[in-house]
Amino acid sequence: METKQHLKHANITRRTNDLMAPNEIAILGVKCSIITDFVEKMTEKLQNNAKIAYLDASHADEILSPKADVFTTHNSGNLNSSTASILNPYNERIRFSNYDLLLINGNHFKGSKQILILDNEKEASVKKRLDQLDRIQFVIKRNTDAKYFDFLVDKYPSIKNLRCYHIDEVDAIATHIYNLIQETTAPVQGLVLAGGKSSRMGKDKTKLVYHGKTQCDFTVEMLQNNLLSTYVSVAHNQELSSHEIIQDKFIGLGVFGAICSAFQHDPNKAWLVLATDLPFVNDEIVQLLLRNRNPKKMATAIKGKSKEFVEPLITIYEPKAYPILLSYLAQGYSCPRKVLINSDVEIIEVNDAIIRNINTPAEHEQALKELSKNS
Repeated sequence: METKQHLKHANITRRTNDLMAPNEIAILGVKCSIITDFVEKMTEKLQNNAKIAYLDASHADEILSPKADVFTTHNSGNLNSSTASILNPYNERIRFSNYDLLLINGNHFKGSKQILILDNEKEASVKKRLDQLDRIQFVIKRNTDAKYFDFLVDKYPSIKNLRCYHIDEVDAIATHIYNLIQETTAPVQGLVLAGGKSSRMGKDKTKLVYHGKTQCDFTVEMLQNNLLSTYVSVAHNQELSSHEIIQDKFIGLGVFGAICSAFQHDPNKAWLVLATDLPFVNDEIVQLLLRNRNPKKMATAIKGKSKEFVEPLITIYEPKAYPILLSYLAQGYSCPRKVLINSDVEIIEVNDAIIRNINTPAEHEQALKELSKNS
């Protein structure tokens, strides 16, 4: 008789990760001081285009564990911390989830991908770590006469076909790394919000007609016409035959729950969230949002020019937003606007009238009049 296999983990889609981060590259082949200098040059070149972290190890003979975790802030906004913790892949995936790239000192830690710097004086070091060099992205020569070691070519015969730079080609190397970051940038999918109660309107706002079809159909088609695979967010017990749906898994949390449910459905995509009660939002606004998307930030959001806060219902949420949303939920906050206000967000300003919500019958009638004049 067959026994039913016990499942230790819930069947939840996981975010794609390397060993410790969504995207990591270890630098190997030279002494640690050269690796550190190389990382400093790369981060200086890339700091405006990507959020980068560096994992290194101390060479001190002994480091005393702090009696208390210490956090020191500066009025510039910088925060230095000294904490006692053990390196753990599961915890580090949380710590590094907010970064576009983790650079790693490969003399101390393994990385899923690697950059090999060839130095004739470090042949023994490369040989020692030969098995770690299974996904070399490109090669750098520290000196012009740096050679490909015989054991390296024997193990990886195609290594000489990889792009090779001299270590002084800083701009070219930084460009190559930036291209690698872009390869891992999440695609954008659309999420149309249709699970609300429409209590102030007195009838389902998704079924109102402003453009010759229901607002739900219009919004879905608008996002699809901008080449976004699009889902409709519905309540946990709601069905919708005309569109692909994502049912709410975070019940009772409104829009916040809808966004988290989308990330639970696919945490490896960015989600362009758009409400159905915004009849003046058009292709131009959607394209403006997509064109100005900044994956370095946790989100790219629209804001009315005279408004104080961004509009969470016309926003692209990056995969790095998901753990941030969950951390706010753990503190008892379920307002997406509060998360955006207190996070690193790219803001795009537009005229207030374009992004106003239509919530009441009077507003609905006024919107119909304005749209008919503009048509």
